[in-house]
Amino acid sequence: TYTHSFGMETFIQEDAIKTKEDLFHFLQVYLHENVSYTDGIFVKESYQKEELAELMRLEKICDASKNAEETREASSMIGKQFVKAVLPVSDTPSLEKWNELLQEKKVIAHFPIVYSLYAKDLAFDLYTTVLTFLYSSTVGLVHNAVRAIPLGQKAGIEVIHRLIPEMEKATINVLERDLSDLSNHAVGLELASMQHKYLRSRLFIS
Repeated sequence: TYTHSFGMETFIQEDAIKTKEDLFHFLQVYLHENVSYTDGIFVKESYQKEELAELMRLEKICDASKNAEETREASSMIGKQFVKAVLPVSDTPSLEKWNELLQEKKVIAHFPIVYSLYAKDLAFDLYTTVLTFLYSSTVGLVHNAVRAIPLGQKAGIEVIHRLIPEMEKATINVLERDLSDLSNHAVGLELASMQHKYLRSRLFIS
């Protein structure tokens, strides 16, 4: 996640995110209007699936839900790197099977699906699985913003602290949703992701 901004860098270069308050409000929207209607739901749904065919279908829906090319590729890149990092150090049979499918090019390894398989193998409950996914996704963006704006580390820590209750609220909302609630309605973020590759200079891949 340290190499991806999911469109946030576009807003930073446009001076839409300049302060820790700007960053906090941006991540509030990211949590409540983007990830809790998209990847958060995919984490929850994949946790509840038992059949491999259902998981593979879910990943196709996940892939199709990401309009911006960079966002789709970032999700897959993070998922593949996560698999490589986790398999040597964890007993995760579901992830091992998913990796076999990845090597056979039958799956893409989108991060929400991969993370959910990992968390379930390690016996996380569903609430913890969704919450830790939202936490890692959001905190990764804070760290990247601290470098890109730039902000001090203290400001970054303050933003994370203020966002923790927001993550808890978002988790509860995700647990009440299902695939019928999927919505890619954070249009500004989608456009920023599409514009990212045309920036004159970039710190991040997406």
